[in-house]
Amino acid sequence: MTYFAKQKLSAIALGFVFFLSGDVAFAQQNKNKIDQNVQSLLSKMTLEEKVGQMAQVTLDVITKGKDRFSSYEPVVLDDKMMADVFGKYKVGSILNTANNRARTPQEWYGIISGIQKVGKGRLKIPVIYGVDAIHGVTYTAGATFFPQQIGQAATRNLELLKKGAQITAYETRASSIPWNFSPVLDLGPDPRFPRIWETYGEDPFLTAEIGKVVVKGYEGDDNNVSSPFHVASCLKHFLGYQVSVSGKDRTPVYLSEQALREYHLPAFKAAIDAGAHSIMINSGLINGVPVHADYSILTKLLRDELGFKGVVVTDWGDIENLYQRDRVAKDNKEAVMMAINAGIDMSMIAYKYEPFCDDLVALVKEGKVKMSRIDEAVSRILTLKYQLGLFDKPLTNYKDYPKFGSKEFEQAAYQTAAESITLLKNHNSVLPLSKGAKVLVTGPNANSMRTLNGGWSYSWQGEKVEDFAAKYNTILEAVQNKIGKMQVNFVPGVSYKMDGKYFEEYADRMEEALQAAKNADAVILCLGENTYTETPGNLSDLYLSELQTSYAQQLAQTGKPIILVLNEGRPRVISKFEPAMQGILMAYLPGNFGGDALADVIFGDVNPSGKLPFNYPKFPNSLANYYHKPSESRSVVEGVYNYDADYNPQWEFGFGLSYTTFAYSNLKLSSNSLSADDELSVSVEIKNAGNRTGKEAVELYVSDLYASITPDVKRLRAFEKIELKPGESRTLTFKLDKSAFAFVNRENQTVVEPGEFEVSIGGLKEKFNIK
Repeated sequence: MTYFAKQKLSAIALGFVFFLSGDVAFAQQNKNKIDQNVQSLLSKMTLEEKVGQMAQVTLDVITKGKDRFSSYEPVVLDDKMMADVFGKYKVGSILNTANNRARTPQEWYGIISGIQKVGKGRLKIPVIYGVDAIHGVTYTAGATFFPQQIGQAATRNLELLKKGAQITAYETRASSIPWNFSPVLDLGPDPRFPRIWETYGEDPFLTAEIGKVVVKGYEGDDNNVSSPFHVASCLKHFLGYQVSVSGKDRTPVYLSEQALREYHLPAFKAAIDAGAHSIMINSGLINGVPVHADYSILTKLLRDELGFKGVVVTDWGDIENLYQRDRVAKDNKEAVMMAINAGIDMSMIAYKYEPFCDDLVALVKEGKVKMSRIDEAVSRILTLKYQLGLFDKPLTNYKDYPKFGSKEFEQAAYQTAAESITLLKNHNSVLPLSKGAKVLVTGPNANSMRTLNGGWSYSWQGEKVEDFAAKYNTILEAVQNKIGKMQVNFVPGVSYKMDGKYFEEYADRMEEALQAAKNADAVILCLGENTYTETPGNLSDLYLSELQTSYAQQLAQTGKPIILVLNEGRPRVISKFEPAMQGILMAYLPGNFGGDALADVIFGDVNPSGKLPFNYPKFPNSLANYYHKPSESRSVVEGVYNYDADYNPQWEFGFGLSYTTFAYSNLKLSSNSLSADDELSVSVEIKNAGNRTGKEAVELYVSDLYASITPDVKRLRAFEKIELKPGESRTLTFKLDKSAFAFVNRENQTVVEPGEFEVSIGGLKEKFNIK
């Protein structure tokens, strides 16, 4: 019986199969066998072979091209370069795509099969291939693209997100790739940062809950990544990456250990406990120390305290950065020594593999890196390769994945997009629009698949999306399909300079658009951002651009109802024109089916149910998170000095309207006095008081009213998404353990202190005491 046939005897999910042994004894036996195989192999390896396993280079290096930074098209593997990379330097891992461009599953199969034939070397060790498949298989043409992580978080639907991760794992394996550099579990509390859309938002609990189910979606409920339908996940970027002082990518972070543990660590801990097989390191610096050289974080915290046993991989070129950028090492050799001794297992070198390999071999021979540290790192890498089943089956074949890009998978992506869309304003119930309305669709995001997807879509910065996504519908095309082309007028008004930087734009028939608005029943104004990620996405002004702001203000002067669609990766400030908008929808970066989902929401075929995963700021200099400290929202005090503090988000975390109304009542606690180890049951009744079916994310917050460290105003501690028909009621019960009442104190210990607490759900509040 073949391996694939054996899988058909096990459980079925989403119509495809995955392995679930449920046999603890068998799992332990398999672990022991892998350990024995790894130690046996390790004993036969030369130092050079071990160091090669710790090296990872990008695909362009081993393809024919004018240099190692680019490839000719069509992509062809370079025998001479592969002989050097695999034969001489024994490199054990390849990542990324060639020419920063997506490939078909057939192309991936040809490329990776060629790599596996040459790359095994003397001891027949397979190469492990990794890719950033962060909202679908980023670099595979025809793959199913979901909303980016920030939009996924807005759904508050864990079941839907797990299904999306399962589909991504399936299609990653259909691309012959077993290792996915996802999910991003960085906290995203700063809307200035260029990668906030790659996160699940600003809340530690929400990020942790999603992270757990996504890891299980990628790896399977029992983390059996040898299944041909699962991949090894890679948590990133450990740790505290997105809170730089400047708000710009890879710039210094200053963070207390208390804050690091309270806000940034929980999601990584939860995902490690969920069985994640690998982790990628923060590219930046914390308190002046590059994380790639920080033994206290990489070994003491990650290994000793959290018990992580998987592979630790660098981010792109980050060992070189220790001396080239951060200047904590005098040369590459010292940088390698610092990183490996700190706890790095594999270096994502990218291009120049020779210095890393040569320097690490020399460091071991000089006694500056112990052989035991090398053996430790290599054993983890070999273990991952065994766990993935690569020694038995080094690559999977696209022909074995008939559901790749299927309608079934596309429906799941559409549903995720539909549940992510967040209704922020609906003045006088302007939405949904009548399907008989004549509309003007306008704005730079109106007719672009590129902006719907964002960065990490077919290419790093998303600039190649239009080459691959023409078969999907832009917002304009989806609206035309919904109500007919005769009822839709399109004039851009503003357009992006598509061959420029993400923020470059120009007036595009603006006067014509303003005239067209006068003849429309309503205007669908699609504003936001062009695609970006990482350092190219840095910004200097959080306000939406002056040109888009001016355009919105001029459209408002026509007196026509304006439905503002925000298609953006971070919350760009719109307070200068928000009052003049009748309806506002936050679309985030909804993916290839975002246009269809938006049209269905705008015209009422879908009732919006998204909830903000961050505070949407009203002003650039007022960026408090929802769990801010009491001093950030003080009321006016008596006396001569006015110490009031203005907490004034445009919309708060968890906000999101519906076309129906949900009424909350009967908030009840199982006890008003309990000990720290007791479980607290909290029940609440939710009723659909409107006239149409809707989904509601019910969110429970806990406030510690007094503590030895000034407490957060409130913290999300539980949530559940439900669907109710008109007039239908449901009682939900949440069970809270001591983790819901705990915080990290001044000694960096997680504690529950006695005192008064408050539970709030849907505007209802009840207090209780912990003895």
